[in-house]
Amino acid sequence: MYPKFSDLINAIFGTHINLPIMSYGFFVATAFLVGAYLLYLELIRKEKEGLIKPTKKKVIVGKPASVIELLISFVVGFLIAFKGVAAITDYQHFANDPQQFLFSGEGSLWAGLVFGMLYTVYVWYDKNKRKLDKPIEKEISVPAHEQTWMIVLIAAVFGIIGAKIFDQLENWQAFLADPLGELFSFSGLTFYGGLIIAAIAVVWYGEKHGIPWKPMADSFAPGLAIAYGIGRIGCQVAGDGDWGIVNHLTKPGWLSFLPEWLWKYNYPHNIINEGIPIPGCTGPHCMQLAQGVFPTPIYETTMMIIVFIILWSIRKKIKVPGVLFSIYLIFNGVERFFIEHIRVDHRYDIFGHHITQAELISPVLVVLGIVGWIVLEKRAKKEAAA
Repeated sequence: MYPKFSDLINAIFGTHINLPIMSYGFFVATAFLVGAYLLYLELIRKEKEGLIKPTKKKVIVGKPASVIELLISFVVGFLIAFKGVAAITDYQHFANDPQQFLFSGEGSLWAGLVFGMLYTVYVWYDKNKRKLDKPIEKEISVPAHEQTWMIVLIAAVFGIIGAKIFDQLENWQAFLADPLGELFSFSGLTFYGGLIIAAIAVVWYGEKHGIPWKPMADSFAPGLAIAYGIGRIGCQVAGDGDWGIVNHLTKPGWLSFLPEWLWKYNYPHNIINEGIPIPGCTGPHCMQLAQGVFPTPIYETTMMIIVFIILWSIRKKIKVPGVLFSIYLIFNGVERFFIEHIRVDHRYDIFGHHITQAELISPVLVVLGIVGWIVLEKRAKKEAAA
């Protein structure tokens, strides 16, 4: 496994570089970028189809910088220089454990103060240069695709909050033992928690800014599928614990062409240091699982790539807003329900059955997808006949 992205680069090219980029974080960031780009393309397409109209927004032109704007500018400038200069002067600490470094008190106070003041002066000067004797109010038109990054930012922030909340519900004892450590850890993110909370936040933002939720949900669907698949690559590369149960099965002959690591894998050098010591290994990540497990992240990546291809190929053929997202919910629920049977996860004892959180949520998503599809199609037919 390759806990840091530079570990992967070094393994491929035989180099010895040390980058402050964790593998899981790299693939999650890539997933967000790919999802954002596909959302951007889909919003443009739906604007051309007339399904989404530009938002009218009133802005005041010619105002000087407010005290709040100057304070925010100072804080942003201070934090960038405070951590940035320290990251350069103490690079090895930053590169070896970027998470601990970022949340520590280590930093350059003087660099933060100087850059914070300089950036504040720049913001004041820039706004003052464009100041009018009498500020005027203008109404501008903002296309939905120009709001892509704000939508993605809201989805990311509330998605992480939701993912952490649902993860703490799954691992309540670990949270009670170390609340701050669990909350600020980048591990332990529950996908369905992120999906549910982010969906609520994005729908609220969309409705507030004149973007109907149904075409926006359809615009999200293909990107969500491929982003989930890319994120699971990060789980596999880093070995973050999102793997399967021990695979005691013998690989059938008709799958003999597959490499053994696709059938079962012991995740050497996994980032969570799970398992038994690797003989002769030195360093921070020298553990591997005692027995091979199902490499479920690979299976999920494969399935979600297939789902993405299906959604992307049919998106222009579906004319009823909301139906494409309903189909995504069905695919996602089915995929997650079945993968949970061979995946390691916390299980609840409900009426004598050991069920995971995802096994509880995924059937609900399938039902919502089916019901939503039927209702939306019937409503569209009634409106067409009226």
